[in-house]
Amino acid sequence: MSRKSTKKQVGEPTPIEAAAEMARLAKEIRHHDALYYQKDAPEISDADYDALRRHYHALHEQFPHLAPKDDPEKKVGAAPAAAFSKVTHRMPMLSLNNAFADEDIEDFLAGIRRFLKLDEDEKIAFMAEPKIDGLSCSLRYEKGELVEAATRGDGTTGENITANVRTIKDVPHHLHKPYPDVVEIRGEIYLDLADFAKLNAAREKEGESPFANPRNAAAGSVRQLDPSVTAARPLRFFAYAYGEISESFVQRAAPNISIADQLAIRAYLKNWGFEIAEPARLCQTKQALLAYYHEMEETRHKLAFDIDGVVYKLNRRDWQERLGFVSRAPRWAIAHKFPPQQAETRLKKIVIQVGRTGALTPVAELEPVTVGGVVVSRATLHNEDEIARKDVREGDMVKLQRAGDVIPQITGVDLKQRPKTSKPFVFPDRCPECNSLAVREDGMVVRRCTGGLICPAQMVERLRHFASRNAFNIEGLGDERIRELWETKLLHAPADIFRLHRHKKVLEERERWGEKSVEKLLDAIEARRKISLDKFIYALGIRQVGEATAKLLARHYHSLESWKKAMLEARKEGSAAWDDLDNIEQIGPLVAHDIVDFFRERHNLDALAELEKELTIADYAAPSDRAAKFAGKVFVFTGTLTSMSRPEAKSKAESLGANVAGSVSAKTDFVVVGADAGSKARKATELGVKTLSEDEWLKLIGES
Repeated sequence: MSRKSTKKQVGEPTPIEAAAEMARLAKEIRHHDALYYQKDAPEISDADYDALRRHYHALHEQFPHLAPKDDPEKKVGAAPAAAFSKVTHRMPMLSLNNAFADEDIEDFLAGIRRFLKLDEDEKIAFMAEPKIDGLSCSLRYEKGELVEAATRGDGTTGENITANVRTIKDVPHHLHKPYPDVVEIRGEIYLDLADFAKLNAAREKEGESPFANPRNAAAGSVRQLDPSVTAARPLRFFAYAYGEISESFVQRAAPNISIADQLAIRAYLKNWGFEIAEPARLCQTKQALLAYYHEMEETRHKLAFDIDGVVYKLNRRDWQERLGFVSRAPRWAIAHKFPPQQAETRLKKIVIQVGRTGALTPVAELEPVTVGGVVVSRATLHNEDEIARKDVREGDMVKLQRAGDVIPQITGVDLKQRPKTSKPFVFPDRCPECNSLAVREDGMVVRRCTGGLICPAQMVERLRHFASRNAFNIEGLGDERIRELWETKLLHAPADIFRLHRHKKVLEERERWGEKSVEKLLDAIEARRKISLDKFIYALGIRQVGEATAKLLARHYHSLESWKKAMLEARKEGSAAWDDLDNIEQIGPLVAHDIVDFFRERHNLDALAELEKELTIADYAAPSDRAAKFAGKVFVFTGTLTSMSRPEAKSKAESLGANVAGSVSAKTDFVVVGADAGSKARKATELGVKTLSEDEWLKLIGES
């Protein structure tokens, strides 16, 4: 499509469509950035992530004025994790734009020529280097001494990982002379492949989950709160550039070495005591760049470390400075990514795994095959729609792709080799762990187990949530203890927490427990036998019921008995109880379905009954005496208010103990009618529901 034309082309989005799509993409990119940069647990491949970025970039070029506030074009990575103190980079740590095809490199080179107004016969030299798949890090040296280390973070602010980085053997604590008064060294923390294999073997021997890839292992190792854990892992560091540097050093440089180009920068880095990525090459033509790329692609499996492409950097520093940066990346450098690594193998079986939130995820068990130097025996199938779309069946010869550092995925099936006896895979509608109903909501791709409190796959996580700070807040009952008690069968359901006193002697005899710690834990549990209704509802861990929703439910139903009775009646969709639940402001049908599904399972009702035997669940109390007359009253707001916004009015009503609904029904007590009110005001009249003007509403709550 042409950006010069004002006429809408076929298939071109309207501004409204573009704004909505950009907002959606920005949210998805932000989600994957947090998984990759903060949690070291990517869900999608590098190729899929780059596709999201390209889609967003294309829309951004056409509709820059519609970019959301959290514009991905202006952001790198994700905000630093809360567990570490923050470091503000003196010079931003930006990312690189990616290229995937030879044509992308041609466009990159042509863009540099146009920007610098260079003739076609002007030679442009580039330093080509391997692109290490690790964790980006900035090291700050003052007077040659290492004083600070930080992750990239969001490009502006990173995490302070100084203590951990000091344990990495490739990171010099003192620079060799001559060095600047101040210099920031940029590089990648990584694990070589042999050490990665040893680390995973040791973890599996200890019963721990193996790391998915070297990058995740390196990032997870660096982000340990205990530096001794980092020190025990064989991390390495490659330096590739500098950030802030003393201007006086750049001007005078060293007697025998200029600092005017990338070649010189690599020489300085090596002289200061850093390891640099090899093999690197100075290339002066497009053909030389592409030859280096294909050579590295063919020989990458021979390297000691993992790479996912190569990087081209314009050699001349003065040209780099003229080109500068665009949004989140320099104009003078680009990453040429390798295509996903592929292989074929036999799919032996499709198994269903149940996640912590009850999500049923299909996983393919494969005949082991080597993909890019890694032996693969399992691959994700994502969800039941993907299985149906690709028509993947047990016994098929499948095409397997390992893109970057995520779990391998199946991209297709070789139908010519399909066994004659093969049958389409039937996705279960029952949880394989607990046999509870597995439901799939309208518009959702994931099927979830409704077993909740009794599903073994979900139970440990549910128990953690139950005892967490914002739920029962049981001091001393943390993740490790819950896991230990679960594995020793002392803890199976939430009610068992309040029966642990029966096993006091057994607990005291356990290693690392002792009489005092057991007594302290049991006292903490006893102190939580009385709990408010809203916290109790939140502690149950019903999907989509957070603290705010739990408070809405408590305020609306007042008591546990009333809530339970209403939810059991609401199991019949279309009933008065269902409509009442669905009509609660901020609940809606999706959340209502999750709540009602919880009550459809006999196991959950049994677990609730057991908890009632052990606990006192206090009825919901109105916030103040002033609010007593509003407790349980149902308000609906319609039209435009002048003294306050509708959201503020709703919040005010809720703070006084009232319930706010989104539509008018026979259970509505008051409809507050503002200017230009519509159908809600008419329906109130038809049903005989009392209407209030804005002034009457303010007088009623004592604010007129």
